Amino acid sequence: MSGNALYNDLSGYYDLMCADIDYQAQSHCVHRLQQLFGNGGRRHLDLACGTGPHVRHFIDAGYSGSGLDINQPMLDRAVMRCPEAQLSRQDMCAFTVDGPQDLITCFLYSIHYSGGIDRLKACIASVHRALAANGLFCFNAVDKHRIDNASFVTHSARHDDCLFRFSSGWNYAGQGERQSLKLRIERSVAGETQVWHDEHPMVAVSFDELQTLLQPYFEVHVFEHDYEKLIPWSGTSGNALFACVRR
Repeated sequence: MSGNALYNDLSGYYDLMCADIDYQAQSHCVHRLQQLFGNGGRRHLDLACGTGPHVRHFIDAGYSGSGLDINQPMLDRAVMRCPEAQLSRQDMCAFTVDGPQDLITCFLYSIHYSGGIDRLKACIASVHRALAANGLFCFNAVDKHRIDNASFVTHSARHDDCLFRFSSGWNYAGQGERQSLKLRIERSVAGETQVWHDEHPMVAVSFDELQTLLQPYFEVHVFEHDYEKLIPWSGTSGNALFACVRR
């Protein structure tokens, strides 16, 4: 099972797959970046919002929340979590908004779902068009040259009578603009185990390349991938948080 088919089937368990993510810390960190670098406004849009956990935190922090995702089952769950939010099914590489946004976010490395350089360029241009003056675009990314193909993140969670095990890892062949996100999901119940393997095509880009794409549109600030404290990127780590102010 692959692509959206897997997420459609397991959309009810997506939050379990992300159970170890500190959504509150991530949201608060970006709120601080908006205060430091942005225009201070409270109109927020979350790209690839999934089931809406980040949207929920921003609404609770006083933002007018909105989100978009290409997957309808995810949006259906986001509506239940954030009934007051404006949610729409759209492609983050070609989206429109009703009015200018002060803050646009794209968490959980979802910027890579653009899939290729041309679509990544289209995503960046769409964000720029959607932002108000001095609006802020925040996202996290991985540098293709610093990917360890043998490294996987694994965790387990229980739901009802089922035990779930989730594993994910990046894979890059060493050249080109495509990398992949490999997923393995196990669901065990009553002595039987169901297994899904999936591989998502993702855009591969170095941080130097990414900054070159961003700089015509934004003033770019790059930080270490640490949501507890803001530290300028060292230039060596393979994960980073980008804060981009609209020019």
